[in-house]
Amino acid sequence: MIRGKLAGYGAIGIILLAVTLLLCIGFGSVSLPAQDIALILLHRIPGLSHLIHADWSVSSEQIVMQVRLPRVLLGLLVGASLAVAGAGFQGVLRNPLADPFTLGVSSGSAIGAAVLIFFGWQFSWLGIFTLPTVAFVTGAATLWIVIWLARENGKIPIESLILSGVVMQSFLGAVVSFLTAMSKKTVNEILYWTMGSLSLRGWSYTAILLPYLLIGVVFLWSRARTLNLLALGERQAAHTGLAVERTKLSVLIVATLMTAAAVSVSGVIGFVGLVVPHMIRLITGPDYRLIIPLSALGGGIFMMWSDLAARTLLAPTEIPLGIVTAFVGAPFFGYLLYRKKKQREEELLR
Repeated sequence: MIRGKLAGYGAIGIILLAVTLLLCIGFGSVSLPAQDIALILLHRIPGLSHLIHADWSVSSEQIVMQVRLPRVLLGLLVGASLAVAGAGFQGVLRNPLADPFTLGVSSGSAIGAAVLIFFGWQFSWLGIFTLPTVAFVTGAATLWIVIWLARENGKIPIESLILSGVVMQSFLGAVVSFLTAMSKKTVNEILYWTMGSLSLRGWSYTAILLPYLLIGVVFLWSRARTLNLLALGERQAAHTGLAVERTKLSVLIVATLMTAAAVSVSGVIGFVGLVVPHMIRLITGPDYRLIIPLSALGGGIFMMWSDLAARTLLAPTEIPLGIVTAFVGAPFFGYLLYRKKKQREEELLR
């Protein structure tokens, strides 16, 4: 039953993903026909190049392969990473309103990037990889601090975990705001990074993120049955023989590393991990064997369309990507709150 549903929904998702990929590569300051894009991409596949006659212009191929494709694929990877991480957070915290930034990871990554930009060190140690590396490390360190604050007698209570995350998010967010206020030459660069963007990102950024996405999806998908058990409650899950605390910790670490990796290459982009898993849940039901892989597809599609809107709606001015996702995510978050309130009122009336 689950395999059939996964195959059906997965086939639809892959078709939507392919169509989205072609459209997002085609639209821009120079429009390219979808047929030319498909032929250019197929021409790069080993074994097919001799079957396709290259009758497109050199400039079109350069636009596709060097400018738009790496950006669109990076959007796909960032969206998939944030959405799958969001599904993991919602599963382990048993809260559909949780997202990858619940535990302060976004602010943790942001403070590392903001310090580098403030002092002009963003290219000082590892070249273009300096800022992503430091942002990733500070995001992961934030998780360690949050877990340390929340741990009680070897256990990690969900309430304490969320409270610790909120405290860290607020404190580190204030530090980033302070650096922004104190900076003069770099204020725009810090603000732009904290609002998210995929501009000027080449193939190297895709290579940074891809391993984290693949490992994270495989790990969390392998824990899908475990997350289904946790949805019944920690006590009930423990009665089935599940190592609850170890499971919670492992899922939190993997989901946070996926988030930190995504934030390190794209800046802070909110609401993706909240909106996408919940939309998948509304369509397919609460089974994480479906939610996790379909969230990867849905997150990639959502981010590619968001990035297309960011670079085309007010062209040649580019809207920060986090603003676009917030315009979609904030109303959806309000809808979720309203829906939960109505459900509680209906339960009280029964």
